[in-house]
Amino acid sequence: MKRRRLLQLGLTVAGVAAAGGVTYAFATDTQQTGALLTSDVPMPERFKVRLPIPETAKPVKDGHYAFTQRPRKVEIIPGTKTEIWGYDGQFPGPTLDLRRGEPVTVTVANKLDVPTSTHLHGGVTAADSDGFPTDLVVPKGHGGHFKPGRHSHMKHDPSAWKLHTGQRDYGYSLDQPAATLWYHDHRMDFTAPQVWRGLAGFCIVRDDVDDALPLPKGERDIPLMLCDRAFHADGAFKYPSKDGTLMGEPGVSDEYHEGVLGDVMLVNGAPWPVLDVDAARYRLRFLNASNARRYELALDNDAPLVHIGSDVGLLDKPRELSSLVLASAERAEVIVDFSKYKPGTEITLVNKLGADDMAEVMRFRVGDKVDDDSSIPDELVPFKALKASDAVTERTFKFEYSSVSGHGSMWTINGEAYDPGGSMAKIKLGTVEKWTLISDVHHPVHAHLGHFQVLSRDGKPPRDTDAGWKDTVDMRPLEVVEVLIKFEGYKGRYMLHCHNLEHEDMAMMANFDVV
Repeated sequence: MKRRRLLQLGLTVAGVAAAGGVTYAFATDTQQTGALLTSDVPMPERFKVRLPIPETAKPVKDGHYAFTQRPRKVEIIPGTKTEIWGYDGQFPGPTLDLRRGEPVTVTVANKLDVPTSTHLHGGVTAADSDGFPTDLVVPKGHGGHFKPGRHSHMKHDPSAWKLHTGQRDYGYSLDQPAATLWYHDHRMDFTAPQVWRGLAGFCIVRDDVDDALPLPKGERDIPLMLCDRAFHADGAFKYPSKDGTLMGEPGVSDEYHEGVLGDVMLVNGAPWPVLDVDAARYRLRFLNASNARRYELALDNDAPLVHIGSDVGLLDKPRELSSLVLASAERAEVIVDFSKYKPGTEITLVNKLGADDMAEVMRFRVGDKVDDDSSIPDELVPFKALKASDAVTERTFKFEYSSVSGHGSMWTINGEAYDPGGSMAKIKLGTVEKWTLISDVHHPVHAHLGHFQVLSRDGKPPRDTDAGWKDTVDMRPLEVVEVLIKFEGYKGRYMLHCHNLEHEDMAMMANFDVV
């Protein structure tokens, strides 16, 4: 780390930090923050498994969906079985394909052996349905008598816990533009291992504006959930939990404190898959659902990725990119034109931030030329850029590894461990604020409810991939990022946190109240 830069940011100056007698060495790799967890199973041959497309959820009645979280054994690594935890026993879970302005209720039943909480990531959602980490669905097998344990890395407030036995309803108003959202587990202390085991799925919001654009549709509109995992020799998921039951001590073994990086690349739950495509344009909806890994996506033939959508909606106009960086939880929609290639051409999606096996993601195999009435318009949706003068107040949030009195060293926001019953800010509904975010290492910073525009990075203009409305921003080591964030929709208690899930579980969260 650069000592002078750390001093300028007011961050802890140390190459290592001690916590509870354990010394953690911060990663020096400028591309990733985390430690590699290696699999015991032989690596599957790449580009042999067909890309699965998550099934579309069907309503049980108008405006009402129902999921059951349950374990199921599936074949991920050929020739082995992996027990996943999935919504309806699927990994990824069924895709919620919804429309703007048509509210839905989603009933989530829990038939696992652990509590859960479901968060619609990117959703403009009422606070009581937002998936607060202490608002839990406790499986009936626990008789409703689950007692939250005290996390040694966080403050303890029994009044902050709310428990539902067996199942609960989540209400989503969907008063927001078309976008690629996702839903995932958000349980206090154990989000990382529970998402790792499969508790995640897509939610695609559509609207009339998006429908009217001549973009690829139907079978040429493909959701792609990217995540890395590691496996035991028998095919079971491998994860370095301190307590494998996920009912006792939270957190990971010491060497994975910075984050867990797997060595098997999964796309929609399949290892290094291949997708047969027509010689036509495709809309690809990328989601980085990894716990800690960052990706820089590109095509190996240097063909452009035409960027059309960010976290929470379409851009104002297409932008042609040679590559696209995605941190954990970020989404991006791109158009790829396969019509330029001869049948049989194979094109590999690569990860420029990956090494060895993780340098490749999936492959496209081009078929025959077909009729294609899609196009890429010069303009997509109207976009009003926020200005610094729109902000009614300014706040600063430091994301760093620091010492907290009485708790040791941990991942913190503004030097504080997460307090489930506390709040760092009161924000007036309908206003814009300017937030300055400061990092020590990589932190993908996510705000619930609030959507934002990136204003600057280290005093310079934002990156090309920062365009549009976002809910998560990729913070690089020793970086200062300014965002203009707007709060619309609901009053109530929401969250700001790092979406490196190991950091999140180990106290890097904060509450704020929208009033």
